Amino acid sequence: MKLKNVFQRREVKYTLTFEQYEKLRVLLKDKLFEDQYGLHTIYSLYYDTDNFDMIRKSIEKPDYKEKFRIRSYGLPTADSNVYLEIKKKVNGIVYKRRVEQPYSALNLIDTYTALENPFQSKKSQVNREITYLFSQQVLEPKVLIAYDRKALYTPEDENFRVTFDFNIRYSLDELDFQEDGMKGVSPDVDVLMEVKSLASYPLWFSKALSEIGAFKASYSKYARVYKDFIVPRESFKELDRKIEEIGEKAYA
Repeated sequence: MKLKNVFQRREVKYTLTFEQYEKLRVLLKDKLFEDQYGLHTIYSLYYDTDNFDMIRKSIEKPDYKEKFRIRSYGLPTADSNVYLEIKKKVNGIVYKRRVEQPYSALNLIDTYTALENPFQSKKSQVNREITYLFSQQVLEPKVLIAYDRKALYTPEDENFRVTFDFNIRYSLDELDFQEDGMKGVSPDVDVLMEVKSLASYPLWFSKALSEIGAFKASYSKYARVYKDFIVPRESFKELDRKIEEIGEKAYA
């Protein structure tokens, strides 16, 4: 199962209990198989504007929305590569395009400048799209999100994949790909299942979902962090600013 750099598919999410997860794995043990990566950790560094315009628009569920992130499979080292990704959703279809770059050559703060670095032998279409995105608005690292994932596939259809994410966690302060300071995102979600497909589900998979009582869920890791942790934090910052203004006027 080679990592792809261009995706076009539907992605549907389900929030499962550990009991539902274990039951589903038993039901589909002869249909779905783990890929060669096994349980692995994914780190995604999300970029946004100072006012979080990208995630705020995404939460409104428009027909078109996009996100930009840098993704690493495992903690990156000086010798490893990371992926710069644009993820777009248009009328329910997810388009993900990404370019691989050496982690050691990437400036996390000034990604736009990093794209112009000479280690790129050829400037690809994906590079041009990312460069254009950064030229239209000021984007900076905002949230680091990590989770442990198992990815399953079926030999019947190479475009049908199911992933299970565990221990979803985040950081708003330590944004340079490390575990220090990371906190849990969703204590109410044991397992986040995501079904990726181009067509309808296989009948055997639909029957298994019905048997465990799984239902579609609207869930975005970044949106959850924004609503539960960033909004309260920004509100406190605004309150502090107002208190400081009142204090300055009192002593003026």
